[in-house]
Amino acid sequence: MLLPSVSKPFGIAAAALLVLLSSKCQASAVPVAASSSDVLDRAVRDVAADDNHWVATWTSMPQLVESSNMPPSPYSSGGVFKDATLRQTLHLSIGTERLRVQISNTFGGSDLPITAATIALTAGNKAGAAGIDTATLKKLTFNGSESVKIARGQVAYTDAIDFNADPQAMVTVSLFSQAGQSGSSITGHPGSRTTSWMQGGNHVQDATIAGANTKHWYFVSAVEAWAPANSSALIILGDSITDGRGSTDDANNRWPDLVLARMQKAGITNIGVNNQAAGGNTVLTGGLGPPLLTRYKRDALSMQGVKYVMIFEGVNDIGGGGTDSGSQNGIASRLIDAYKQITKDCKAAGIKTIGATITPFGGSGQSYSNPTRDQARQKVNDWILAPGNFDAVVDFAKITSDPSTKSQLARSFDGGDHLHPNVAGYQAMADGFSLDIFK
Repeated sequence: MLLPSVSKPFGIAAAALLVLLSSKCQASAVPVAASSSDVLDRAVRDVAADDNHWVATWTSMPQLVESSNMPPSPYSSGGVFKDATLRQTLHLSIGTERLRVQISNTFGGSDLPITAATIALTAGNKAGAAGIDTATLKKLTFNGSESVKIARGQVAYTDAIDFNADPQAMVTVSLFSQAGQSGSSITGHPGSRTTSWMQGGNHVQDATIAGANTKHWYFVSAVEAWAPANSSALIILGDSITDGRGSTDDANNRWPDLVLARMQKAGITNIGVNNQAAGGNTVLTGGLGPPLLTRYKRDALSMQGVKYVMIFEGVNDIGGGGTDSGSQNGIASRLIDAYKQITKDCKAAGIKTIGATITPFGGSGQSYSNPTRDQARQKVNDWILAPGNFDAVVDFAKITSDPSTKSQLARSFDGGDHLHPNVAGYQAMADGFSLDIFK
């Protein structure tokens, strides 16, 4: 890290302070300001925040975008987002005065060129809005440069910037790519349940965008807050039920969002809630996106500030397996072994584990519905509920099931397909999540 030359008014003491903090500033990706007074202000603040660390405040599970979820024409032809701006809104969990953004090319088939990027508070604090609060607009840079080329299979962090965001704030990240990403393999998160906007040309600093829109996220995979030492992150590993299938678009009423709202209302403002789920995901093999066994280290253990990891997944393994008892007994046993492996690694890393029982899926017209599969679900749930296997457990199955027919969702919570809860069901799940877990 290069330090600026020190003028006499700046003072020898300030120079010494900068030398002392040079390694700290570099580690936290703090850009060096142009003026000496700004450098001193930052240095003094860093002394006060000596114990701060990075904590994930928003995430989306990166995955290879299927052809059906690519950006609409013309933004996916001749280079994905070629000479185009992509604007996306993200729902932060904990507040912050400084942050950085992670951009992922994990599944890209070629380098991802970003020509310009900005961040701002979203107009009206409304998910999916095309407009921004221009008074809060700031450029995002990469090692001091406005542009970056992210190699295939890699991620890039923006430089840390001062940016005031309240808990549960909506922020807007706008990306412009002059060249676009070549090929048809890109990284994203199709199940955003949030409107993203795109328009030809560079509009990263515009007050609003009036082009095409889609309900997918692309490239942006995390926002991290520079937070006090007592701040930490909850990472939720799951499938479409956690990803929000059945929730309302642009409303942030997935069950993790509703848990976050309860936490904030209860004064638990120092724990980020991060959704690392994807529709169709499995624990063992197959499914959409990398199976949990191959992604939990990336999506949970390696996340910044992680203190709690919750596992709420397995229904797609059971539902996608054969209906004979041999197949289902094998799936149940392998799911339990997978949970054992993940919890063992979490505990070795000092991370508290939270298990969640698999919710029911019985009902006419639901392809998963089968008595043998439900027996496997109950076998897995019995293990999850048994003392000592997780540090804490949330019994989502009990919360959402019909009291008279426990193999089915309660009618008032059924989203219509007998598998995914509706918003009332998600609220019940959030209400049944004991906040004592965080004591």
